[in-house]
Amino acid sequence: MTKQALLIIPPDRFNEDELFLPKAELEQAGIVVTVASTKTGEITGDNQGKAVAEAVFSDLPTGDYDVVAVIGGSGTIDYLWGDDKLQQYVKEAYDRNILVAGICAGSVAVVKTGLLKGRQATCYPVDVMIDQLKANDVDYVVEHVVAHDDIITSDGPEGARAFGQALVEALSTKANA
Repeated sequence: MTKQALLIIPPDRFNEDELFLPKAELEQAGIVVTVASTKTGEITGDNQGKAVAEAVFSDLPTGDYDVVAVIGGSGTIDYLWGDDKLQQYVKEAYDRNILVAGICAGSVAVVKTGLLKGRQATCYPVDVMIDQLKANDVDYVVEHVVAHDDIITSDGPEGARAFGQALVEALSTKANA
């Protein structure tokens, strides 16, 4: 059975490397990737790159995916950090034993669910994000990727390829479990 990945981007200003590099790693491994947001259609990234959101994430059943990942970018802070539907969606995925992941500001969106309380995670190394991890009782570590069995976080563009590889590895490990 083909594995499915859901990459959630903000409706404006996603980070291109954080979307395109993990997406390429997943697709090279034969994993089908769906890009979703809070709206459908063309979305412009931080560096004027373009992506197409195929669906509104909250309209998609979490059970259809093997991983749900929140992608960063300046828009993630503005649009997704306070999104109750996103919090609920990520928690529902987690409760269904679906791998949950976040990169850069997307890591913070995952941390805000409370699922990483008392555990280690990483995010982009800026105070506004590190402070969010600490405020949610998460131990911030300086790594490109922090991979738990159930949740993976990444620091940002520098770790984007490694983030994609960690997702692929986690999905193949899960498949063989």
